[in-house]
Amino acid sequence: MRIGELARRTGVSERSLRYYEQQGLLAAERTPGGQRDYPERAVDRVIRIQELFAAGLHSRKIAQLLPCMRDADGGPSEIADTQLVGDLTAERDRIDRLIVELRNSRAVLDDVISAAADR
Repeated sequence: MRIGELARRTGVSERSLRYYEQQGLLAAERTPGGQRDYPERAVDRVIRIQELFAAGLHSRKIAQLLPCMRDADGGPSEIADTQLVGDLTAERDRIDRLIVELRNSRAVLDDVISAAADR
């Protein structure tokens, strides 16, 4: 599929898709005319990349992580090295701390809202 269709199907801009390719996160074949031609599995790959960015990972970490993950098509996976597993564990712990902080902030807001509603 061409870059425009991949952008449409994933909701990701063509510019972002080019960036993903530049960073080694996404690969495309080239047509004889030089246009990018993505395989069907690129849709799942782009969605996974977006999820990883949303989790707070940067592109270098995502590039290390992607080969270790199975795509939705069940494609091959490599064993993650110890350093990567440690880094990802630390990142998960950071996210867990943020979740706790957000829950605490929400509880404070709930108290303020409740007190204001009682007046």
